[in-house]
Amino acid sequence: MEKLNVGILLFDDVEVLDFAGPFEVFSRTRLTPGVASRRDEEAAPFRVFTVAKTGQIIHAIGNLHVKPHYSFSDAPRIDVLVVPGGWGSRQAMQDPEILSWVQRIARSAKYTSSVCTGALVLAQAGLLAGRRATTHWAAYDLLESLHAGVQVVRNARFVKDGIYSSGGVAAGIDMAFALVEDICGREVAEETAHYIEYARRQEM
Repeated sequence: MEKLNVGILLFDDVEVLDFAGPFEVFSRTRLTPGVASRRDEEAAPFRVFTVAKTGQIIHAIGNLHVKPHYSFSDAPRIDVLVVPGGWGSRQAMQDPEILSWVQRIARSAKYTSSVCTGALVLAQAGLLAGRRATTHWAAYDLLESLHAGVQVVRNARFVKDGIYSSGGVAAGIDMAFALVEDICGREVAEETAHYIEYARRQEM
C-alpha cells in the first residue's frame, strides 16, 4: 500500500502522551510482522511527523521541549491528521491561524482525529457539527458549551463518526490503534500492539 502521511499538530502546553502515544503506534506499525521489520521503514505503512505553527521549539506539559518536524508553511501533504489536547488546547482553539490550518488540512485528509481536548479545537473549527465525539472527562461540559453541534459521548474510550475522537491522554493510543485497524486491518493492529506490549481497549 502507498504510505500515508500522519501529521500530528503540536502547540505550547500540549499533553505529551496525547501526541507521543499516537506517534508511537503509527511509527511502529508494520505490514510485515516481527522485530526485524521495525529496523527500517520498508514495511511501514505510515510516515509520521509533527507540525506546529512555526518551526520553533514547543514547550509541552511537564516542560518537555519538542522540535517540530515542520511548520504550517512547509509541511507535506497530510493524509491522517491528529489533533492532541492539553492545557494549550484552550489557546489553540482561539488561534485563528491554527483553526484555519486545521480546517484546510481536514478538507483534504483521508482521516481526521483528536485526542483528549483536541476535540475542542476540532469543534471550534466547525468540524464536529452533526457528529458524535468524545473528549477528556473533565471537558465534557466545556465541549457542550461551545454549541458547535456536537453530540458529546461521555465515558467512551474513543468514538468514530466520520472523525475519530478519543477520551483523555492514554485513550489516544486506543484511538490510534482503531485507525490502524481500519486502514491496515485487524491483524496488523494486533501484531503492532503485541510488539509495543500494549493491551488494546477496543470499546467505543
